[in-house]
Amino acid sequence: MRDNTVLTANSTIGAWLEHPVGGDLVRGLLAQSGGTEESFAPVKGLPLQQLVALSQGQLPQSVIDDLVRAVNGGVIPEESEAAGWVERLSSGRFAGKTVIVTGAASGIGRATASRVAREGGKVVAVDISAERLAEFSAELPDADIVTVAGDITRQESVDEIVAAAGGRIDALANIAGINDDFSPLHETTDAMWDRVIGVNLTGSFKLSRAVLPAMVDAGRGSIVNVASEAGLRGNASGNAYTVSKHGVVGMTKSAAFMYGPAGIRVNAVAPGGVATGIPFPPNVSAAGQARLQPFQSAIPTIATAEQLAASITFLLSDDGVNINGAILASDGGWSVQ
Repeated sequence: MRDNTVLTANSTIGAWLEHPVGGDLVRGLLAQSGGTEESFAPVKGLPLQQLVALSQGQLPQSVIDDLVRAVNGGVIPEESEAAGWVERLSSGRFAGKTVIVTGAASGIGRATASRVAREGGKVVAVDISAERLAEFSAELPDADIVTVAGDITRQESVDEIVAAAGGRIDALANIAGINDDFSPLHETTDAMWDRVIGVNLTGSFKLSRAVLPAMVDAGRGSIVNVASEAGLRGNASGNAYTVSKHGVVGMTKSAAFMYGPAGIRVNAVAPGGVATGIPFPPNVSAAGQARLQPFQSAIPTIATAEQLAASITFLLSDDGVNINGAILASDGGWSVQ
């Protein structure tokens, strides 16, 4: 790579590592955190900016800004089109449609809600955090966004979400989810089990149950559930999370079979590694983590939330016509290993 190559925060980590100056800067950052270049292999295709989300709050934005200045003679250059994948909107794809998106204040949910809104849809954005929902809505002042702060495991919140849709519900994206502590079955506490199953499976069940009557009456609708690589295999996460995501897969297939004749499509997306920065609970199981680590280290790539939103919105939209009961592995090929 030539010395005059301009690197920005949106240049890929791979491009930074290949640069004669940028490579040394990134390796120095890695050395400070005890990491190695080999540990960055799955994320080389991501923009350098994604390290902020991946660090789960440990790496401030100022560090990325300092790296960009250092490689560009003390200035931050204007961004040019990023190398690699670039989100390309389909104008009007959701025009006239009302789409409920859970987990809409952060990560995959936020990226999905944002894309639906920017493609012309009315979004009912749902999350437990009213503050983060307000921040999200403020970012898109011209979009049609209704925010609902609530807990999808509680029927009162589910009723409020359906009411906020205003009588028309074209699509539902069940994205809200939480991690477990990697515990194997004999270590899983009642509290961990109940919380993870409650949010990841029961919440999606309750909200799906609530929107289906309106979809049946309309003779159309699309539901997309977010499963996981852990819904396809047993070596991707802990007991509670794995069971919850296998449950999501089963719920998806059952509903697709039951409601397909009514014009309703029900599908799931199964992400692999995603740079969302969702934290794990404290006290992660040492035994579970040790058992899982060799398999998690085989993740081929880490995706951005926007890349997952592309998969989800495809299935939510009419572009997914004739796809029903599918479990789309959006995991960079992890599931075929």
